[in-house]
Amino acid sequence: MPVLLYERAIEIKSRYGLNTKDELKMLRVIRMIKETSPICVRSTFLGAHAIPEKYKGNTSKYVDVVINEMIPQVATDELADFIDVFCDKGFFSPQDTDRILMAGVKYGLRPKIHANELGFTGGVQVGVKYNALSVDHLEYIGDEEIKVLVGTETMPTVLPGAAFFLNLPLSPVRKMIASGLPVALASDYNPGSSPSGNMSFISSLGCIKYNMLPEEVINATTLNAAYAMGVSDCLGSISKGKIANLFITVDVSGIESLPYHFGSNMIETVIINGEVQSF
Repeated sequence: MPVLLYERAIEIKSRYGLNTKDELKMLRVIRMIKETSPICVRSTFLGAHAIPEKYKGNTSKYVDVVINEMIPQVATDELADFIDVFCDKGFFSPQDTDRILMAGVKYGLRPKIHANELGFTGGVQVGVKYNALSVDHLEYIGDEEIKVLVGTETMPTVLPGAAFFLNLPLSPVRKMIASGLPVALASDYNPGSSPSGNMSFISSLGCIKYNMLPEEVINATTLNAAYAMGVSDCLGSISKGKIANLFITVDVSGIESLPYHFGSNMIETVIINGEVQSF
């Protein structure tokens, strides 16, 4: 039998511009994609993803640039839906992150955060403090972080592709779910740490490496992922009144077949905005 699955929207982040001009340029390109793409696109300002060479040893000066130059222009030109920070060892400290997220919130940008990819850095705690829509990566997450997340509006988002490509520790997804947390899965598609946007493979990793059930993986890559982008009201599930972006698989024995056939193209039909697409 074919299986119907809901197609996700796409979140695109700026990063590595490392100066105001180039960050704004990337965000304008993202806006152009949003205006011309048939699917939903969300834009995230991630000017604080790395520290420019000229600010090595003086991160707070670069944080000043992000706060005083970048954020006001991003907000004035309405270039981003969210603001993000890479809060981790060797990058931005919880104190840096606190300053940036506070400034972003003042300009109406809801926080998201890169947290705990390289160690226990306090990023999750800062994200929850500012009601971040999601905390992403979470290769390092323990009892304290789980306790902080339980009962909040912040979606824990695990990035299996990055852990696979960089040989990082695997997020304790089973423990997170057992503690009452929802979990989203995302590709983290980027040339540096996860050079694949294949969500079928990400779903397979969810089952094979993270011991998730097929049902849990489907929920993590559809409705929970839509929530992590702020679009679960109109996307993420096959429901009356939501946008009809979905795909239909080839004949399979059941949903457990999808992660089993890792890397295989199981999609037969793609429907966007209620219209069957031809490729």
